[in-house]
Amino acid sequence: MYVIELQFECFDNTTISAVEQAINGLMDALRYNGQVLGREFPIVMDEAVFKVRAVCPEKESLHSQFYSPQVKSCMSRLTQASLLAPKVKVLGRDINSEATAAETPTWQVLYTTYVHTCSPLRSGETLLPIPLYRIPATFNGDHKAVVKWQTEWQACDEIQMAGGCQAEHAALREIRDADSDLFRRGWDLRGRIEYLTQIPTYYYQYRVGGASLAEESHRPCPKCGQPWRQEEPLHGIFHFKCDPCRLVSNLSWDYQSS
Repeated sequence: MYVIELQFECFDNTTISAVEQAINGLMDALRYNGQVLGREFPIVMDEAVFKVRAVCPEKESLHSQFYSPQVKSCMSRLTQASLLAPKVKVLGRDINSEATAAETPTWQVLYTTYVHTCSPLRSGETLLPIPLYRIPATFNGDHKAVVKWQTEWQACDEIQMAGGCQAEHAALREIRDADSDLFRRGWDLRGRIEYLTQIPTYYYQYRVGGASLAEESHRPCPKCGQPWRQEEPLHGIFHFKCDPCRLVSNLSWDYQSS
């Protein structure tokens, strides 16, 4: 991934409020299209130029060919705040982040955790993230539904990992149980992505708890009830994989060291 700087230059008198609204609107649209990552985009004023730094999946992530209708609309509204179209400067590669998948995979998976800011769509072969703007829009011209799902999944993951309140159990249920609202929404999204890309797309079921290692090792697929244990875990994470149901899962983290 790469750190970039967007520079917005004023061409006429304007107000801070108008500039803030126009730039924040554009950054939100870029985020919901997968062109920038993260949720916070500080705006710095340097005389008549406003600068925003963000992380992008690739050097060319902000190319106009990837714009969603929402991004195009926000670009056109910049003039109302007396701003020129932004100049993009690539500052360099982010050494703390992952590279992106270079090739079209034979299968892919919706997988995220609360520590990841990258795309939740991963190559099944390398587990490297696939930029969302490289696949057809999931709904209404962009990928807002996928980004919102990822945000909620990560919030639940962080709550259950912290384990400091009663909300832990409700949060865990959302990312673990196949009948939870978040699980069903994510599984439906992976189906939509599979339909649009024509690439087998799987959904990750988080797993923790369980009565024993033996029971966990032989637990069936939560959708079809059939055996799905793999001889060797895929990428060291997915001990279970059900091709008909398009699900992958880990051996309960409680027994990973056993």
